[in-house]
Amino acid sequence: MQSISVIGSGTMGNGIAHVFAQNGFPVDLVDTNAGQLDKALQTIGRNLDRQIAKGMLTEAEKAATLGRIHRHSDLATGVKRADLVVEAATENIDLKLTIFRQLDETAPAGCILASNTSSISITQIAAVTRRPQQVIGMHFMNPVPVMKLVEVINGYATDEDTTRRVVELAVQLGKTACVVRDYPGFVANRILMPMINEAIYSLFEGVAGVQEIDTVMKLGMAHPMGPLQLADFIGLDVCYAILHVLHDGFGNPKYAPCPLLTNMVRAGHLGVKSGEGFYTYAQGSKDPSVSRRFL
Repeated sequence: MQSISVIGSGTMGNGIAHVFAQNGFPVDLVDTNAGQLDKALQTIGRNLDRQIAKGMLTEAEKAATLGRIHRHSDLATGVKRADLVVEAATENIDLKLTIFRQLDETAPAGCILASNTSSISITQIAAVTRRPQQVIGMHFMNPVPVMKLVEVINGYATDEDTTRRVVELAVQLGKTACVVRDYPGFVANRILMPMINEAIYSLFEGVAGVQEIDTVMKLGMAHPMGPLQLADFIGLDVCYAILHVLHDGFGNPKYAPCPLLTNMVRAGHLGVKSGEGFYTYAQGSKDPSVSRRFL
């Protein structure tokens, strides 16, 4: 593959663009919001500076990486030369279906269409295109430049050549690809989200406080981050949406979001992105300053 297009320039989109560009691929980064595109390039620049500070990158390599990223506010222009498109828009099924219909009309015939969705059915997405055999899930983990895993999800019609090419590409990026089948939540979130939900239930039911729950999981289970802090980092609205996908997909009440999570999302307390979740955060910081009291 020679050219990559990334749809969406938010947290995941700019991370995906960063990794591809750093590994030598020309990247067309597409977002209808021109201001968001500018913000994305600034974020990528800051993340590259962190790599320089750690001795992982040179100033010349930073400049070359940024030089490979081209911004577009028009989708058709942004995908016209793509060998692979990675969609990284908001986790909303209607939005994704609309984007994939447009991609099917505008991307080159041989182009693979991938979604970075963390839970939405690849089979359902592929069904709105005329190339379902070339549609696949390419679920990067956050933060993309740091995390090694790419969950590769085969839809019902995804062919072997598409899977092989995407796995090979993930390896070129220095990632480890795990191929899974298309069922609600795939593997990562089918296991992770019930754990986070159970941690929220433990708080909701007064078993322990925020810091105590996170400390038990960090020190007792060797998790680098406790489940409540991780939920803040992911975004409580994202956790809520994924739990609904699991609940709707399996029809099992064990996946229903905890009422506390529901209320926090309704109140706009979404974690790092809003400055308040299970912890509070200074503006622009991902490090928690203090845990909130819920008991």
